Amino acid sequence: MKSILFVDDEPSVLEGLRRMLRPMRHQWDMVFARSGQEALAALAERTFNVVVSDMRMPGMDGAALLTEVTQRYPQVVRIVLSGQSSKEATLKSVGAAHQFLAKPCDPEKLKQTVNQALALRDLLADEALKQTLSRVKSVPSLPTLYTELMEELEYPDASIKRVGEIISQDPGMTAKVLQLVNSAFFGLPRQVSSSAQAASLLGTDTIKALVLGISVFSQFKDTAVEGLEPDSVQKHSADTAALAKNIAMTESADGRMADASLMAGLLHDIGKLVLAQNLPHQYRRALAGMHGSGVPLCEAECTELGASHAQVGAYLLGLWGLPEPIVEATAFHHCPRESLGDSFSVLTAVHVANVLAREHAGEGQDEELDHEYLTRLGLSDRVPGWRASCETLLGEGVGT
Repeated sequence: MKSILFVDDEPSVLEGLRRMLRPMRHQWDMVFARSGQEALAALAERTFNVVVSDMRMPGMDGAALLTEVTQRYPQVVRIVLSGQSSKEATLKSVGAAHQFLAKPCDPEKLKQTVNQALALRDLLADEALKQTLSRVKSVPSLPTLYTELMEELEYPDASIKRVGEIISQDPGMTAKVLQLVNSAFFGLPRQVSSSAQAASLLGTDTIKALVLGISVFSQFKDTAVEGLEPDSVQKHSADTAALAKNIAMTESADGRMADASLMAGLLHDIGKLVLAQNLPHQYRRALAGMHGSGVPLCEAECTELGASHAQVGAYLLGLWGLPEPIVEATAFHHCPRESLGDSFSVLTAVHVANVLAREHAGEGQDEELDHEYLTRLGLSDRVPGWRASCETLLGEGVGT
């Protein structure tokens, strides 16, 4: 049974949660704390899987509590459930919280959010890796793009269009703006899968606060990981994004799927950047193992780290509450047959785009289309057309 700790300074709110979640008592072991100090005492006595905390509490507020939880109990999933929080208070919690929910919260939404977070923990077997990833508050950005963003934000009349263009080129920045704009803080009726739209909704003041105030965006450290070039990852990600959108547009008139395919293509290799930044020595050994033995990268990563970059990326994006199609495409872009899908999806577009981009770059030796998966979906005959269309785009330098 999974253990969930709810924290709120108002007894009536805790009692309401207790009544609302009573049907879950056979699946969740729930504890209710009335302050940050009481919550930390409970955490010291027993193990919890998830902490769901209010933001505005006297003494220790939600951001301070979740920051403490991050340091002391990094394996715990951290969720904000709050009402009339100020923008400043919400932004303060961005680095400490994985997801944000608004009061009053629909019971099904709360159950779904907690259960999805719990399910994600099963994606990774290694507890030490889970703890490392749970501490990650940002994905490192390319120094050139980070500098461009900083310079643009320093202008008194900074262009939100230009800010969006810079962010849309960088997987790390994109992941963070999508995390925030898809939170209940904005109360949007549907999830956003466009980084440019996300930047526009956030506005320059909020992005300035993210960059300059709480350093949610960050640059790559100087530590180099031999065999991994961040610029090459970014170039491949941009190419895959453009091709995935192109493929989605040929198969569906749904603009949302095209946007999600673009974002999933940009984010599909984000696990490589996270591992290189946070576990450089282990990741260096994984890359050396791949080059030395000729095994696929995912296999070398699993041997050295207990998980592949695809699993790591999906785990982190899922914890941050990004749209499910993006998480699924990240998790299964190398092995789509392991998914449950039976029709064209964002995953299909990203899988094919990833392989075609690698082939075009002369890096496709270990990348092959999953013909079993494409046959299952009845799409094998579509591959030649996708390939021709994508080659045309790549020849025009799209994604660069």
